Amino acid sequence: MNAYAPILVLGALGAGFAIFSVVMATLIGPKRYNRAKLEAYECGIEPTPTPAGGGRFPIKYYLTAMLFIIFDIEIVFLYPWAVTFDSLGVFGLVEMLLFVLTVFVAYAYVWRRGGLEWD
Repeated sequence: MNAYAPILVLGALGAGFAIFSVVMATLIGPKRYNRAKLEAYECGIEPTPTPAGGGRFPIKYYLTAMLFIIFDIEIVFLYPWAVTFDSLGVFGLVEMLLFVLTVFVAYAYVWRRGGLEWD
């Protein structure tokens, strides 16, 4: 346990600093909104006021996020599988083929819903 003490102390210090920074910014930060704060910053797109509930996001936003998560998870599983491929044998190959097939079904769903079209 003594070997992990510095890591735990560093994690506690980092979390404490993050919490302290957020709380202090909320307490002593300026709360005045003016026209300068609502100006576009380097992008040239004028900000539009959002409804009280936050507004609606297009479905393509969620499909893109889902596609990213699907392929991110696929890479997380494919890399260790590739490293230990020789020791897994046929069982590992069949399981990975089933996994890739499942990922392909999710990819086909996103493709069918139009998540890959950038209009």
